Amino acid sequence: MDLLTLAGLAGLALIDSTSIGTLVIPIWMLLAPRVRASRFLTYLATVAIFYAIAGVLLVLGAEAATTALAGLSDAAWVNWVQLAIGVGLFAYSFRFDGARARRSGRGPGRADRWKARLTGENATVGAMIGLGLGAAALEIATMLPYLAAVGLITSAGLPVPLWLAVLGGYVVVMILPALLLGALRAVARHHVEPLLTRVSAWFAEHSDSTLGWVFGIAGFLLARDAAFRLGLFNQWINS
Repeated sequence: MDLLTLAGLAGLALIDSTSIGTLVIPIWMLLAPRVRASRFLTYLATVAIFYAIAGVLLVLGAEAATTALAGLSDAAWVNWVQLAIGVGLFAYSFRFDGARARRSGRGPGRADRWKARLTGENATVGAMIGLGLGAAALEIATMLPYLAAVGLITSAGLPVPLWLAVLGGYVVVMILPALLLGALRAVARHHVEPLLTRVSAWFAEHSDSTLGWVFGIAGFLLARDAAFRLGLFNQWINS
């Protein structure tokens, strides 16, 4: 796996780190008057474990499909279709206008319903696990960055220990911003709370723009992989 692919995976993981489950809810927890580290870490660990297990299942399923369709990826028409999809996704990403989304007044409604339960005094470790599972499960339908990352890991043809390490690294990067904010909040609460408030407000206003970046990165990586398989870069260099 080359450095550009690893950089792409890191970028996708950072985009995944801005979802409701991986950033918005942790920020709300950190904005509570009293933050219990055990609850905060339990929540993040639950989300990370859920994503890791889902990733393993997706990679194994993708490998099984790849074995069943051995040789199909060598077909030129398949690579041209992948290239078209990648270019299409990249072009489609420009349709996501953050300013237009802000004018519509739309917000993350389901996240609002979780806020009181996460920041209240009656929240328990069991509730953190349940809400972590719920947050991750509800976002499966919108986990495009993760699906793109799984596709890149699978297409790399890595041995099992290596792709498990790459997948684990992806999940760690995905929750890293929340962990860093938690550490900053612990050592400099009064300085960090205004930042947390601004980040939470920014995310609420720019959720559409974030989704546009998801489509753009996924499209670029798909198109790049197809172009290499078709030898388009070699033709361009030789010309």
